Amino acid sequence: MYRFLFRFFLSRMDAERAHALAFVAIRVLGAPAIGTLARWFTRPVPSLAVSTLGLRFASPFGIAAGFDKDATAISGLGNLGFGHVEVGTLTALPQSGNERPRLFRLIPDRAVINRMGFNNHGAQAAVPRLTRARQRRARCRSGGPVIGVNIGKSRVVDVDDAIGDYLESTRVLAPVADYLAVNVSSPNTPGLRGLQDLDRLKPLLTAVVAAAGETPVLVKIAPDLSDDHIVRVCELAVALGIRGIIATNTTLSRDGLASDPELVAAAGEGGLSGAPLARRSLDVLRIIRSVTPGDFCLISVGGVDTAHDVGERLDAGATLVQGYTAFLYRGPLWARQINRDLARQIRRGTARA
Repeated sequence: MYRFLFRFFLSRMDAERAHALAFVAIRVLGAPAIGTLARWFTRPVPSLAVSTLGLRFASPFGIAAGFDKDATAISGLGNLGFGHVEVGTLTALPQSGNERPRLFRLIPDRAVINRMGFNNHGAQAAVPRLTRARQRRARCRSGGPVIGVNIGKSRVVDVDDAIGDYLESTRVLAPVADYLAVNVSSPNTPGLRGLQDLDRLKPLLTAVVAAAGETPVLVKIAPDLSDDHIVRVCELAVALGIRGIIATNTTLSRDGLASDPELVAAAGEGGLSGAPLARRSLDVLRIIRSVTPGDFCLISVGGVDTAHDVGERLDAGATLVQGYTAFLYRGPLWARQINRDLARQIRRGTARA
């Protein structure tokens, strides 16, 4: 049914409008009565549970930042079977993002190019919704998803003033987040990726860790960094007490795409996600795991489509795995199918429990 709907309806709509329509349905799934029924159908089996960051994740598979930008669909996404929901990217100041169109499907590549630009209503506006989501989870007998909050730099703030901007988001959001993810790797905010330079990254992460208190802090990096730079970022993260790394964000590379070159060119210089990113994301994961302690949390994201992909990331050293782009192509039962297939793999001994 979803394949039919996507092929003949959703794929012919503006990608951002289609996302908004799907989002309405997911928010409806957050209603208590509907949610109870959905959880019965989608709830991960206990063998999939993962403990890390001092938290229990019902499944290693979660939804990456960018899907629920303003923390408005946490319960609905949890009711679809995602073990965690990383909301955002949230910025200290509300912002509308880049001009439309800014989201483009590359269907032959099962990929997406986005240049959204951190469109969100601001950190402060998200606090009541995050608070309610955590309260609902506490009341729910079957629990709910772990809630990560991804924070980025406000567009109007100069890169030289980025630390203060991130600290404002940290002070507001750390008390209502299960973990914080420091996004220094989106290609859609001018100057942001420069914060991955070690001389800028060190004071930024030092300040965020201090301000976050007991809330675990992770950092999200780009796939376009050199292997040597990735190793240095890992060494810095471990030394500063960062609890984990999320690898990777979207890429600026356009190598090997099967889609119409004119469509790719029209999408501009946004970040590419989906299947073309899979190989590099897996390579980065292996590099990070080779130079970090075994209990260091690694969240692998980029090109994840099937339970086989999730199992491959877990076998390569990932603690948790995230997806996003394949959700657009697979539909609302995607997380349920991955959880069911992954549980079968674990029973057969072909994936790491």
